[in-house]
Amino acid sequence: MSVSAQFALTWPDFALDVDLDLPGRGVTALFGRSGCGKTTLLRCIAGLERGSGLLAVNGETWQDDARFVPTHQRALGYVFQDARLFAHLDVRRNLDYGAKRAFRRTASADSSRRDAIVDLLGLGPLLDRLPSRLSGGEQQRVAIARALLTEPRLLLMDEPLAALDHARKQEFLPWLERLREELDIPLIYVSHAPDEVARLADHIVVMDAGRAVAQGPLAETLARVDLPITLGEDAGAVFEATVVARDAEWHLARVAFDGGELRVRDNGTPLGRRVRVRVLARDVSIASSRHDDVSILNLLPATIVAHAAEAHPSQLLVQLRVGATLLLARLTRYSAQRLDLAPGREVWVQIKAVALIG
Repeated sequence: MSVSAQFALTWPDFALDVDLDLPGRGVTALFGRSGCGKTTLLRCIAGLERGSGLLAVNGETWQDDARFVPTHQRALGYVFQDARLFAHLDVRRNLDYGAKRAFRRTASADSSRRDAIVDLLGLGPLLDRLPSRLSGGEQQRVAIARALLTEPRLLLMDEPLAALDHARKQEFLPWLERLREELDIPLIYVSHAPDEVARLADHIVVMDAGRAVAQGPLAETLARVDLPITLGEDAGAVFEATVVARDAEWHLARVAFDGGELRVRDNGTPLGRRVRVRVLARDVSIASSRHDDVSILNLLPATIVAHAAEAHPSQLLVQLRVGATLLLARLTRYSAQRLDLAPGREVWVQIKAVALIG
């Protein structure tokens, strides 16, 4: 299963030109600065903008040179920045609206599917409320449930957290993580926030000036030193790990990954649970030999893979391999020269901070 999208669209002040082959399951993030074309591409996929090209979703062609399937006939769900609920209908009847427009409606499955989606998004206590009595995050959960009740083959989300403050975002993100784990359809998620992408995405398309300048699995793509856009303080690596031990005395946990183990703050995650780990480049330093007389707990052997200049001429971004896992470190060009950090050099990485993000 996959989503193939090739679009060309030209306006007086903007041109979109992309050729993508996206996974048929999991979350693909369209990522980049405001104005780079993320939402325009999403609208082309939805049929809301008519660019020339090809769109095929899991083998079904929605657009090519001979045909153009209108939006209302495309088996997709679209969640906008604002929830766009019917203000005069309670949550139950907003969901009814989606269920009545299911693309593959089967009456016998209606009730069980509805109950599963309500449970998945925690909407049971909200069914009798009007949208005006819901928080922003609750409204977005209803909007997602309504979209899912149409039984789409593709779910599109256009910065669904943009209107939420930081606290509401943190409340809402676990619901999106549940969707990532439970859905068996592709989800294309537009964002310009690196923390959201690091937490949610499985695959990433980096966009700039209407073009896809990088794409691939999240861990491999974010760990590139030649990423065509600058992430600044958000540059870093994301990878999967397993919680293998907890230390009650020091309130620390150990997570194992393909490269060793890391000590992290214990947040109560059960042993054996898979977690997503984010290590920012600014929190990684490099030493030519191991030093145990430091406060940093996470010391691991690594190999220099590559390096590239950063925006400021004093800085370098260094890619390292720890086992099979790629990390990034930011340091000065002076330090890199002093330590002779050429590709292939064996070093030790000192990781000052590690975040479990899902």
